[in-house]
Amino acid sequence: MKPFLAASLFALAATPASVSAQTGIPPGCDGLEHRGDFDFWVGEWDVFAANGQLAGTNSIQKTQSGCLIEERWSGSQGSSGVSLNYYDPLTQAWRQVWMSASVYIDYSGGLNDDGAMELEGEIFYHSQGNRLPFRGIWTPNADGSVTQHFTQYDAVSDRWNTWFTGHYVRRETESNTHSGE
Repeated sequence: MKPFLAASLFALAATPASVSAQTGIPPGCDGLEHRGDFDFWVGEWDVFAANGQLAGTNSIQKTQSGCLIEERWSGSQGSSGVSLNYYDPLTQAWRQVWMSASVYIDYSGGLNDDGAMELEGEIFYHSQGNRLPFRGIWTPNADGSVTQHFTQYDAVSDRWNTWFTGHYVRRETESNTHSGE
């Protein structure tokens, strides 16, 4: 029985590599449809609020052989946060999970007809313990900048209110191209 079990475990362990070698599927997510939909956001950014003031900086990097986009936010008033972004082949949608000291956001979606990344889900406020519907839209602009617009649903007024609007400008130390890896 033990030799059969060992042979079975070996066969299971070898299957993904042998399937990959036989089909020519490259490692990572290179062959995954929609993998590059959010690449326009990758880079080093200065982020300005709607009033033109510097809101903070954001580092957006592709990791895990291109399968994951990691965000590291540093607000000009001392706030910080991290998000993980990925295309989920099981749900066929992009997903972002954001965590900071004050909020948790989990939402999903994809590119809209205008080529902007549009995600919808919920925001959870740690201190208040409440969760509310939340949306985010990242729009690539012709000049290489990105506009980020967040809205939160207010059940009392039955309206989506602006939560934050940011204008992403590539940091001067970075060239206007990004490798995506």
